[in-house]
Amino acid sequence: MIRSLRLLRNERGTGLIEFALVLPVLITFIYGTFVMGQLMEANAGMQQALGEGARYATLCLSPSPTMGCTVPSNTQIQAKMNAAVFRAGLGSFGTPAVADGPAGSNYKTLSVSYTVPMNFIFFRVPSVTLNQSKRVYTA
Repeated sequence: MIRSLRLLRNERGTGLIEFALVLPVLITFIYGTFVMGQLMEANAGMQQALGEGARYATLCLSPSPTMGCTVPSNTQIQAKMNAAVFRAGLGSFGTPAVADGPAGSNYKTLSVSYTVPMNFIFFRVPSVTLNQSKRVYTA
């Protein structure tokens, strides 16, 4: 009886048990922070690609007094966007898209997407897809 009372009052090892209970949550939180940082990096890469595509789409490539301005083609803009995007390691970027506005309008819509499978070590969640687009008015 005295021995069991002594064991009940003994608090040695409680810190180790508490740490073992908290450790999985702590690891998941730290890894989740890393994954969210990767998403922020991918978002910055998408913004970089859209900005470079928008700058290129507004250029007058070969100005001449007789012909006026030659604007870049959609494939040239796509190539510029694809070269400008900087890659994040976990997911994949979709092919940049360039769509012309309705007839008579002088704008293009540039868009790019990024898809990453989410994996939080202990459990999986659905993939996340980031989409960004920008409307550019051309000459």
